[in-house]
Amino acid sequence: MRAAAGTFAGVALAGSGAPPAVADGMPRSLVLSLPGTPGGIEPPVPLPLPPLPEQLAEGTICRPAPGTVIPYADRPVNPQAVREAVPEDLPFDFRTSGFRCVTDLPEAMRPWRDRPVKWADITPNTENTYLDAQGVIQYRQSRTTAGYDQPVTQAQFGLGCVASYRTETDPTRKALFLTRAKAQAGRLIDKRVEARGAWYFPYPFDFTHGTHSGISYKAPWYSGMAQGEAISLFLQLSQLAGITAQERALYRTAADGAFASLLLANDGKPWVVNQDAGGYVWIQVYPIDAPGTSDYTYNGMVFAMFGLWDYFVATGNPLAEQLYDGGLTTIRDYFPRIRNPRWYSYYCNTHRIPTPTYHQHHINVFRQAHWQTGSTAIARQHDQLLDDFPPPVTSGVIAFASGSHTLYRFDTLGAPGYGWSEPRNDAQLAQRTVTFSSATQLPSSVRRRIRGRGICYRINSGAYAGWWVTESFPRVYLRGEYCTTVYRPDRTATFPANVTVTCYKFAADGTVTSTRTVRFANNSNAPFGRRAFINGRAMVRITAGALTGYWVATADITLDGA
Repeated sequence: MRAAAGTFAGVALAGSGAPPAVADGMPRSLVLSLPGTPGGIEPPVPLPLPPLPEQLAEGTICRPAPGTVIPYADRPVNPQAVREAVPEDLPFDFRTSGFRCVTDLPEAMRPWRDRPVKWADITPNTENTYLDAQGVIQYRQSRTTAGYDQPVTQAQFGLGCVASYRTETDPTRKALFLTRAKAQAGRLIDKRVEARGAWYFPYPFDFTHGTHSGISYKAPWYSGMAQGEAISLFLQLSQLAGITAQERALYRTAADGAFASLLLANDGKPWVVNQDAGGYVWIQVYPIDAPGTSDYTYNGMVFAMFGLWDYFVATGNPLAEQLYDGGLTTIRDYFPRIRNPRWYSYYCNTHRIPTPTYHQHHINVFRQAHWQTGSTAIARQHDQLLDDFPPPVTSGVIAFASGSHTLYRFDTLGAPGYGWSEPRNDAQLAQRTVTFSSATQLPSSVRRRIRGRGICYRINSGAYAGWWVTESFPRVYLRGEYCTTVYRPDRTATFPANVTVTCYKFAADGTVTSTRTVRFANNSNAPFGRRAFINGRAMVRITAGALTGYWVATADITLDGA
């Protein structure tokens, strides 16, 4: 990045070194123990992801009718027959955009690495899940009902165990993580259905979704989410050093069989891939035979696409990349249908029901899709989702400028997240005005969007505990860095011509350590590799040129990906 001659100038920050004063009514002992801000400027501490959504949680499962037959493939695996059955063509022509799979992603950015199973959860026993005698996870409606094989739950549990195996150093724990992962893969293989030359993983129970009309299945039924996630499990297992050559060959064969199912259209049964009226391809989480009546679910489709990415990276099969390209084209072009500005995004294209948990998954899968392709358009859509309803920040310090501020009480759920619920709807319960004679700080327990309002902070102790205040830089902001995103590759920021822009460096608590002001005669581009909220503002960090390491507010520049 080149600056016009004489345009860089250092600017001293007035008053940045002094700590804020004590808020009225706050004990001195509390001020001395105020928590630090979440994360830090180097390196970022990632926010915890919400638990993976349970595919069946919003519906009812029932024992299949007497006499129901699941056509399990009760015979040995024939690797050559599986390989020969994989289609050599795509199921139909569909819209594509030229997305390409990035094959050299760092380990931490690859699919499912962010979802390790904790050691405490290696033997689950919850309301809905438990392990059977073979160490395979089972899904049940409640503790008092029968358990069943559930392909998505098994694939995800297995992938989490693979992720933990990769990083575990204790030999005993490492061995059990591998044992658990292999048990899940083994059950999927043993309970496969071979149909139309492909492998399918059946749901052996009846299921009716509680809120999505049309989703009412009789066993056996199938899901594209399970098909794609099984591909990831088989391939990721095949890449581990702790398995035998025979196991590696079996898992590669299983991946081939599952991949074949994604190359078959809905002109036969079973099927999980179809095309909509606009020529877009969908991997259906809940396929329904009547044209146009499937759920068209977003998050499950992208999770299935991770399997295509894994398959292309492992095999180089161009059909996997082309199908991934089509899937991501669908996700990108349907983004206006998924997005719900300044609130939770919609779960699916058919029912368009905003759901709090799935919105956070949309943020995560869009971020990973950006990494997997390097697409700036997908990165920009990720940013919009993040700004619409960012993941809650659960601790920090609010900085108040001197003067009057309006505080609110809202009808929210309780601790720790103080989240939204439909009956409460964040209704305003009270309002008051407070005045601080000097700059002040107060501890916050949560930062989140309030329905119909902006981003707000909840004060968690002192005279104003339980009151909320609206984020409004520079008068009210949460100190430090939070909601951090790392991009790969770097993106491009454009500084507008003849506009003075201030750039910043920060300490871990959000204190400004240096500034530079720039003004360019012409529009000037600079790369950035990171975006975060710092002191209540969305900012990006420049990675090359004279401003390397400086942060600039996104409101002052233009970002690529439009």
